[in-house]
Amino acid sequence: MNRTTPKFHSLSRRIILQFCLFTIIICGVQGLFSFVLMYTLEDSFIEKSISQEAETLVNGYQSTGKWPTPQKPNMQLYFSKQSLPEDIRQLAIDEPLRKEFYGSDNRHYHLHTMAQANDVYLVAEVSNDLFVRPIRQGVIYFLSISALVLTLIACLIAYLIGRKTVRPLKELADLVDGVAPENIPKQFAQHYPNNEIGILARTLEDSMLRISQALNREKAFTRDVSHELRTPLAVIKNGIEVQRASGSLSETDGELVNRIEEAAQQMQQTVTTLLALAREEHANAELKEIQLMPIVERAILENSHLLEGKDIAVEVDDNCHANVKAQEGMLKILLNNLLGNAFQYTESGKVNIEFLNNRLIVTDTGPGIDESISEHITEPAIKGKQSTGFGFGLSIVKRLCEHQHWQLDVVSGQGTSVSVLIQS
Repeated sequence: MNRTTPKFHSLSRRIILQFCLFTIIICGVQGLFSFVLMYTLEDSFIEKSISQEAETLVNGYQSTGKWPTPQKPNMQLYFSKQSLPEDIRQLAIDEPLRKEFYGSDNRHYHLHTMAQANDVYLVAEVSNDLFVRPIRQGVIYFLSISALVLTLIACLIAYLIGRKTVRPLKELADLVDGVAPENIPKQFAQHYPNNEIGILARTLEDSMLRISQALNREKAFTRDVSHELRTPLAVIKNGIEVQRASGSLSETDGELVNRIEEAAQQMQQTVTTLLALAREEHANAELKEIQLMPIVERAILENSHLLEGKDIAVEVDDNCHANVKAQEGMLKILLNNLLGNAFQYTESGKVNIEFLNNRLIVTDTGPGIDESISEHITEPAIKGKQSTGFGFGLSIVKRLCEHQHWQLDVVSGQGTSVSVLIQS
C-alpha cells in the first residue's frame, strides 16, 4: 500500500527566510523614507530662498511703488501668466495651484505668487540649485548596495540565532521521530531548557508514557482474550456436538442448542475480527496476490450452518475467479462477517457474491435495513428490529475496512447490498 511521506519544512530555514524578508522590507521602507526626506529638504531650501527673495521684492514695491529687479540671477518677475516662460506657461494656466514645474532641456522651475499682487509671479529656475535629483541614480545604487549588505548580515545573524534556537527542538524531534513509544528513553524531558521546548518535551514524555502503558494493556488484553475466550467457545462447540451425537435432544432442546451454537459461532467470528483489528502487525503486513474464489468458497462453508432450514440459494459470480492484492487473513475475516450477516438475516431468496472493478459485492434478498437507522447502520450498537445481536456487525466491518484502507458502501432497499472497494 503506497503511502507518501509529507514534505519536511526546516524550521531554522523558515526563520532565516522570514528574517531576511523582514530585513529587505525594512530596507525598502527606509530607502523610500530617505528619498522622500531628501526631496522634501531640497524643496524646503529652495522654497525658503524664494520666499526670502519675494519678501525683499514686496518690501521694495511697498517703499517705491515699483517692483524692483530680483537680486538673484535665476529669479525673474512676471506680471501675467501669459508672459511666463513658454515651456511652463500652459501648464501654469491649467493648474493654477501648482508651484513646481519641469521645463525643457532639464530646466526646473518654482512658481511663487506675490503677496497682495495676484497677477505678479516670481519664477525661479533652480536647475543649478538641485542637489538630490542629479545624484538620484547614485543614491539608488548606494541604497541597493546597503540593503544587500544588511540582508547578508541579517541572514548570517538569523542563521546563528535559528540554529541555536531550533537545536533543542531538532534534538527532541530526532528523539521521537519513528521511535516506538516503549523505546523512548526514560526521563528525557529533564535534559531540555525550562521554556516552551521543555514544556513540549515534558508533554511528549507524559504522552509517550501513557501510550506505552496503553499498548501494554492492549497486548495483555488481546493475549488474555485469545486464550480466555477461545477456550470456552471451543468447549461450547464441542459440548453441542456431543449433545447432538447422543440423539437424546427433544425438538425444543434442539432449537435451544441451535441458538447456542449460532451465538457461539457469532461470538467466535467477532472475537477473531476484534483480535485482528487490535494487532498492529496486520496493518503493516505485506500485501500479496491471492485467489479470491477459494476464500469465498471457504467463507460460505464456514457460515453454512446459518443456512440450515432456510430456502436460500447462494450464487457466486464467475468474476470471483480473480486475483486480489490483499492480506489473506483480513480478507477472510471480512468475507466471514459479510456472509455471516447476509445468511443470518435472509430467510428466503438468494445471496449473491460478485467481484467487479476491484469491488467485492455481497447482495441478499433479506428484509433490508430499517429506514430509521439506515444512515447510522455502521455506527456501534445500531441494529434493526429483526436483529438478534448487539448491533456491532457492520460497525466491526467498517473498522476492518478503515484498518485496511478499503472503501465500504452499504445500500438497502428490497434486500441489502454491501460493497467493499479493495484498494491495493
